[in-house]
Amino acid sequence: MTEQTSATESDRPHCVVADDEPRLRQVLGRLMRQEGFTCHEAASGVEGLELVGRLPVSLVLTDLRMPHMDGLELLRELRARHPDVAVVMITAVADVDMAVRALTLGATDYLTKPFNLDEVRARVAQAMEKRRLRLEIRDYQEHLEARVAVQARRIEELFLAGIQSLVEALEVKDPYTRGHSDRVSRYSVEIARALGMDADMVRQVELGGHVHDVGKIGVREAVLNKPGPLTDDEYLHIMQHPVVGWQILAPLMSDAPVALGIVRSHHERWDGEGIPDRLAGTDIPYEARIAAVADAFDAMTSTRPYRPGRRMSVSAAIEEMEAHSGLQFDPDILEVFVRLVREGAVDDVIASAERPTPVVGTAAVRDPE
Repeated sequence: MTEQTSATESDRPHCVVADDEPRLRQVLGRLMRQEGFTCHEAASGVEGLELVGRLPVSLVLTDLRMPHMDGLELLRELRARHPDVAVVMITAVADVDMAVRALTLGATDYLTKPFNLDEVRARVAQAMEKRRLRLEIRDYQEHLEARVAVQARRIEELFLAGIQSLVEALEVKDPYTRGHSDRVSRYSVEIARALGMDADMVRQVELGGHVHDVGKIGVREAVLNKPGPLTDDEYLHIMQHPVVGWQILAPLMSDAPVALGIVRSHHERWDGEGIPDRLAGTDIPYEARIAAVADAFDAMTSTRPYRPGRRMSVSAAIEEMEAHSGLQFDPDILEVFVRLVREGAVDDVIASAERPTPVVGTAAVRDPE
């Protein structure tokens, strides 16, 4: 019986849980065993690296903050010595910038504390799938070019799922953002299609809409969730988010310049009075002018913490935006969006903003009422 158990365990993939908190190691270790892994626990990065060096480890779950060798140093060593090992970082919400840095260093994914076990299962499955695809691409790229192209697309999808986790981390910090980015993305896609943009551009516009507010990770929660009007200093602080978001995502999204343009420039104004670069007219990226219209409309027709219970009607929001045509908004893009609204082409998106979940955004003017 013992021999049978041993043989079965020897066929399982090996993983290492590196964390200086014994209870968290035990919880994750027990979960990984339930998921079919032979799991080994390490109290530091040094111990984790030693285990990977002598065992056939395919996955490492590691905390960012540990004595002697922290998670980033462990990640660097694993990438240099054992590049085929999938690495999932574990961090607190306050360490999201560090988690982004870990992604640029080669981490497969990351988890934010506190997390639930279903989330761990999903992230681990995703990390192992990405590892499998990478190994297949390396082994077969010379002979199966078509298959490599398909797998590369799947890796891109997994990468985008990692970017989406940034949005989810922001929603933990700022519950009013929940739903806003999705609606901005959907409005932007409808505008882009109506303008005749090609499929790749539409896809990047969609991505840019989803991540346009990621920079709010760097905004103080007291400002994000303030239940009243913002002071001048608070307003300037929150409006730093386009540059913060661009700085976070630029190393990760070099192949998606359209999406990055949306992140940095969605608060530029047609008259040159916007932020952060005071671009004007057609100097503003086309995709950012699209997102600016979508962002403002959703903000005006959604509840915000500093304007509780008071969202503008669709007709009032359109009237307000038309008053700013040629000032804040590209007149041609705004005209297209107004037509879509009046034709009912975005009714389903508008309806989702009217459900009970509160959201926040930035209106066409600082406080249109």
